[in-house]
Amino acid sequence: MKNFKLLLIGFLLASSFSMFAQQTVQGVVKEKKSGDALPGVSIVVKGTTKGTETDFDGKFTIEKVKAGEVLVFKYLGYADKEIVVGSNRNLTVELEESLEQLEEIIVVGYGSTTVKDATGSVEAITAKEMTKGNIVTAENLISGRVAGVNITTSGAPGSGSQIRIRGGSSLNASNDPLVVIDGLPLSGVDLNSINPNDIDSFSILKDASATAIYGSRGANGVIIITTKKGKTDYSLDYNYQVAFGEIRDRVSVFDGDAFRNLIATRRPNDVGMLGTANTNWQNEIFQQSVSTQHNVSARGQIFKRIPTRLSVNFSEIEGNILTSQFDRANVSLTMNPSFFNDHLKVNLNYNRAFVNERFADAGQVNAALRYDPTQPVYDPTSPFGGFYQHITRTPNGVLVDNGTRNPVAALLQNENLSNRFRQFGNLKIDYKLHFLPEVIASVSAGFDKSVQEGSFFNPLNSPANYTDLFIGGEGSYTNESLNENFNATLNYANTFGKFKTDFLVGYDYQSFNGSGDSTGNLRNPNDTGFTTYANTPIVLIGFIGRANITFNEKYLLTLNYRRDGTSRFGPQNRWGDFGGAAFAWRMSDEDFLKDNKVISELKLRASYGINGQQDGITGDLYLDRYRFGNQNSQYIFGGVPIQSTIPSERSNLRWEKVATVEIGLDYGLFNNKISGSINAFQKNSTDLISDAPVADGSNFTNRVLQNIGDLQVNGLEFTVNADVIKKENLNWNVNFNATYLDREIKELALNQDITTGGIAGGTGNFIQLFREGFAPNSFYVFKQLYDTAGKPIEGAYADLNGDGIINTQDRYLKGNPQADFTFGFQSNFNYKNFDMAFNLRASVGNYAYNNINSGLAQYDLLQDNAVLGNIPTSVLNTDFRSTSDVIISDYYLENASFLRMDNITLGYTFNKPIKKFASNSIRIWAGMQNVFTITNYSGLDPEIGGNGRDNFGGNGIDNSNFPRPRTFLVGANIKF
Repeated sequence: MKNFKLLLIGFLLASSFSMFAQQTVQGVVKEKKSGDALPGVSIVVKGTTKGTETDFDGKFTIEKVKAGEVLVFKYLGYADKEIVVGSNRNLTVELEESLEQLEEIIVVGYGSTTVKDATGSVEAITAKEMTKGNIVTAENLISGRVAGVNITTSGAPGSGSQIRIRGGSSLNASNDPLVVIDGLPLSGVDLNSINPNDIDSFSILKDASATAIYGSRGANGVIIITTKKGKTDYSLDYNYQVAFGEIRDRVSVFDGDAFRNLIATRRPNDVGMLGTANTNWQNEIFQQSVSTQHNVSARGQIFKRIPTRLSVNFSEIEGNILTSQFDRANVSLTMNPSFFNDHLKVNLNYNRAFVNERFADAGQVNAALRYDPTQPVYDPTSPFGGFYQHITRTPNGVLVDNGTRNPVAALLQNENLSNRFRQFGNLKIDYKLHFLPEVIASVSAGFDKSVQEGSFFNPLNSPANYTDLFIGGEGSYTNESLNENFNATLNYANTFGKFKTDFLVGYDYQSFNGSGDSTGNLRNPNDTGFTTYANTPIVLIGFIGRANITFNEKYLLTLNYRRDGTSRFGPQNRWGDFGGAAFAWRMSDEDFLKDNKVISELKLRASYGINGQQDGITGDLYLDRYRFGNQNSQYIFGGVPIQSTIPSERSNLRWEKVATVEIGLDYGLFNNKISGSINAFQKNSTDLISDAPVADGSNFTNRVLQNIGDLQVNGLEFTVNADVIKKENLNWNVNFNATYLDREIKELALNQDITTGGIAGGTGNFIQLFREGFAPNSFYVFKQLYDTAGKPIEGAYADLNGDGIINTQDRYLKGNPQADFTFGFQSNFNYKNFDMAFNLRASVGNYAYNNINSGLAQYDLLQDNAVLGNIPTSVLNTDFRSTSDVIISDYYLENASFLRMDNITLGYTFNKPIKKFASNSIRIWAGMQNVFTITNYSGLDPEIGGNGRDNFGGNGIDNSNFPRPRTFLVGANIKF
């Protein structure tokens, strides 16, 4: 693999050098407004890499430039300028300050607009604004960067993320935003096989007027990703980084000596079960990691006609739990030629990804907390691969005692592998009619296919379960998925006097298919054996329409409509109508503000729209479905055992609908040196889909997905971007964003509470609730009573209803996992060739339930079934004995607000170190990821991801999470 990488990189470098050509004038470059000379202006002969830069006096010289060739002048903060070389070889070039900030293109659904003309709540993040650091998955490029967007990523290598825009809009249907890459809508948030280096920009569509064009898939917002395209000028980039990661924090448990003393005091009869070692099991399962990433990309024209970009990436990401590994190889190709004087444009995007993973069981983190610290990791007499295990020798053989297993052995003896091949791409053709150039006909076809092959293996000398002899484990599985999309649009744009119009109509088709199989455990004769599955195909059809009307460049109106159909619902509920309207008033263009020296941009926006929701549920709930029973579920017919069939639950679901009303203000001050936006919105979700109880005998299960209620989300967003310093050799730009969210369940069917948030410690316990008048996933706890010294009293709770009995009627709702306020801050500082950037994120008002302490920090758990088990030292603060007496206590519910520095980088750029080429640079940089976290939360990490059917992105239950490492980074960016 390494030789292949070097060969490929060398080939790309060699081929690129052969394509450079030499050309040749003199002159001076000035600022048009002031007449001041501009030093450091880049001048390149278009279509080549030959060029130079202006000196301190703004002067330049290029030799051997031919008449008719084009010189391109580029300077930060100024509009690019092109000049055709004629007989005049002594040029005076004037550059104007760029209006790029207002004219910046924003990609929206089935088209694009500009910052100036946007009527909805849309935010664009370009490559220069993206988060820097140890970026393995694409979504982390915008982490903490956009108001209202929250991204939670675990510490597992290459792990995906939970993304929530404005808090989500559902209870049990999907709360994931729709992700669209180069016009191809994806299924779910599946970005860990995408090379982040290929991404050119993100557009985040937040309000319903902007997302309504996606109809039934836009309820949770839309993230549109545009990848980098080919260019006429040739360039070559090579990026390399190496990362050193380590999990620094530990849950405090008793060490070997303290554990021996504790057992002698609390369980003197069990002293004989103790060992003589002093093992820190957390240290044993955590490891320092070394990870590398290589990325090579080349851009230019092939056949002097087709702008092309080719990118290759190799990522080898080592996890910080023993055996965890994520390796990825990406190849992406884009071609974007145009023909017939730009009447015909073709955009081809194709990506291949090979992802190889070895999964480490994060549950072994809890096992490391529980395992007896007086026992060694290895035992030379052990029949289990030399690993120590609690065993009992019997005449029938050696059995492992019931209790927690050696976590190091569980990791090293478990080989859980996955090899995934994913390919996706899109072909889009735009044709501007020759006979009617105001009309553009567009056709786009794309696909996303993934094939995963997985296997698991445990050797014969690894424990199966505590009553069996050891048979090990071996098996494999495959999963295949295919997402196909086709859409066609007609776009008419024209200007009639003071009216500028843009109309679009279109058709969209998308289908999803999935299938797979599993061998089961081939070594276990009682296993179910080989099984297959095929998902019910899902088909989505949409008819779309949009109108943009602008009057006098000051009054803007956008209307969206989409009629959607989905096969997920029965025939009577299959179709839905969705749409939105937005109005914007460019107040800064009015006479009373036109010449204002302070306010350079002021736009008032208002919008209303309705989206649907149908993602996150199976496609056959409305059908009569049957499944086979197990081997114990048979009947005899004619003397032959017949396997029974069991009916599955049914539910005649209909669309969730999300109506959003919003008012916003975009502003720019002091010639847009300070800019930003303020948004206030309200989202109302009706016909919520939730997994709720049903009456006995009314269905084939006691819970089923059904439409049961309404949810309201109120929010405020604030964003400010500021060029604090903008000088020739010194630039400092900062971005700050703040979000306030208030979520409340307005209605549930029959006013019925819905339990959620299952926890460890006992059987069937839950800690959260859906209840009218409260936020989703609110914690449902007893109010702890304390003695005069402030120490919690075991099993003593407040009688909140005053009936003299402590029961579930005395539980109350306190806090929820979602923050009331979230903040993001990004700083980019440049001094001459030095650059420094860092990101901060803060979350205020979010609560976390410490299930590590609630489920483990009790003295009774010193007995771990048939063996001894360690417990957290936090038990010394409570002296609690029984888990069942305290597990629902609000004592374990903590304010998990935090301030985190996600990353910091420092770099230095060497400009033109290779004199042979007109434009080249080498940037050397170093940085740190997960720099610090300030919090009062007692657990390892206050930022907790969601799981199971708790669907609001970070369910706040701290049980078994893959810890986030602190990572030190070194890298280089080489450009030609």
